[in-house]
Order: sequence, then structure tokens, then C-alpha cells
Amino acid sequence: MRLSSAIRAMLIALTATVAFGTAVCADGGRIRFNVVKAGFVIGGSGGSGTLLFHGRYYPLVIGGVSYGFTFGASATDFFGTVSNIRWPSDVNGVYVAAGAGAAAGPGGGAILLTNQNGAVLTVSGRQVGLIVAADLNGLVITIR
Repeated sequence: MRLSSAIRAMLIALTATVAFGTAVCADGGRIRFNVVKAGFVIGGSGGSGTLLFHGRYYPLVIGGVSYGFTFGASATDFFGTVSNIRWPSDVNGVYVAAGAGAAAGPGGGAILLTNQNGAVLTVSGRQVGLIVAADLNGLVITIR
């Protein structure tokens, strides 16, 4: 189905207005959390952390599930920024990532995650443990 040029122009203008309005009102903060992951095919993860937003610290609870080829256990300390949030509660939500990797002893990496509220986590981490994984991960972050 073809859209008329007037409707197409309206949709583009509406999209730009919404995106611009979101960017103008959005803010950011710092985030730090640790995750312990273990599994054999189906894996589980859990942890805790802290969100620093407008000079105030908010405790975080982390939980997750992974499915795919997973074998072993690891612990990772993540630190970085969170952006595109208006309220601390915008960090609450489900973050999904697909990945593959292996770690034996210390290692590191960086990831970019987004949730359903539009919060964007840009984090890097230090990992320790013995794990081999090619899986789909779901991470749930909740403010306590």
C-alpha cells in the first residue's frame, strides 16, 4: 500500500517531534552492578548494584535467564552510564542481548543494552570464572 506524500510527511514530522521531545527531556546517570551467571544449557544470573541519578544512590536488584549453549560459571562487575531516562524508575525493565563468548580467568568486555522504557545502558565489565556461552540472555533490573 502506498502512502500519499502528505501522510508520509506528517509521519516523519511526528516521529522527529517525538524523538526531539524525548531527547530534550531525557537525562542520565551512572550505573554499577555485578552479575553472577551459571548454567548448563539453561542458565541463571543474579546480582545487585547501584544507580547514581541526580546525586542520589538507588539500590538495584538484577535477575536473569539465558538459553542456548551455556556451560560454566562467571562473575562480572559492570560499570558505566545510563542515558535517556527521566526518572530513576525508567531503569526498571527487561534488557535482552544475544551473545557468544568464553572466559577462563579474568576478562572484560563492553555492551550496550536498551529496555522497554528507552533507557540505554552503556557498560563495560571485568569478568572472572570459567564459562563458554552462545546464548540469548534476558536481564531484569529493578530498583529496590
